Amino acid sequence: MRSRTLGKTGPVVSELALGTWGLSGDAYGPVDEIEQERVLRRALDMGFTLIDTADAYGAGRMESRIGKAIEGRHDVFVVTKGGIDRTSSPPRRRFDAQYLRGAVERSLRRLGRERIDVYLLHNPTENVLLGEIAVPTLVDLKKEGKIGQWGVSAGDAAVGRAALQAGAEVIELAYNLMHTAALNHLAGELIVCGAGLLARSTLAHGLLAGRWAKDQEFPAGDHRAERWTKAELERRIEHLTRFRFLVHGDVRTPVSAAVRFVLSNPVVSSAVLGPRNVAQLEDVVREVGVGPLYLREVALSHLPRISESAGIET
Repeated sequence: MRSRTLGKTGPVVSELALGTWGLSGDAYGPVDEIEQERVLRRALDMGFTLIDTADAYGAGRMESRIGKAIEGRHDVFVVTKGGIDRTSSPPRRRFDAQYLRGAVERSLRRLGRERIDVYLLHNPTENVLLGEIAVPTLVDLKKEGKIGQWGVSAGDAAVGRAALQAGAEVIELAYNLMHTAALNHLAGELIVCGAGLLARSTLAHGLLAGRWAKDQEFPAGDHRAERWTKAELERRIEHLTRFRFLVHGDVRTPVSAAVRFVLSNPVVSSAVLGPRNVAQLEDVVREVGVGPLYLREVALSHLPRISESAGIET
């Protein structure tokens, strides 16, 4: 497992990170507790040293599972997020000082640690970042030793830019073969600021694995059932054919191409994967290759033209 630095002031971490939204059972349907523990332990055995989670995943249960799995492991770093209050129905975003301080303390207890390595605001708006409460609260928590680095899990480039302007040390953004615009718009600022970049949605919620038929349907409880209309999904699956040229030689599958594409970007600190069982975890690592390799320059040079022809914003 190769490593990268999480921003200019961050730790050295594995360039593949274990994401736990799907593993929590919130995103794609229930996951057995025993399987959750097996995935966590297998990822650690395989050399993952970065785990991405949130206090909202499984209503805090995912953090507790992670805490048990990494007990005594000082070489493993945890990114967690806060700002979604699930005590109300429906859940609501809260970024006031009292709530954030309480959320950090609860995450610390569940993780069994004295300090959270990276703490991210969970999908805030630009106004939250421009205000005088959330960011100063995180800065104070860092001074108090409660968190190591702070940042934002951003929904778009505008929020990411506001976070960088506010001094964020880590940004998490969706970035994959079909979703490049946000990171491309922020790349220069990320380099200047020296912030770390976590790339989520590496496989676009499974789309880039290239295994879906045009009439693909998702069961109740699977967020993908509401993410795309039937027409949108058909169009995206059709777009996949334009990326087939990436699969050749040591790049043997669409999964391998998708993950290597993300890792080919030097701005990326770590690519977040979201396996729901041990088989998925082992498959994706195997398909990427031993010690992740990257796409060749000649392949990367063709992508902007192909994306433009497919109507994908870059």
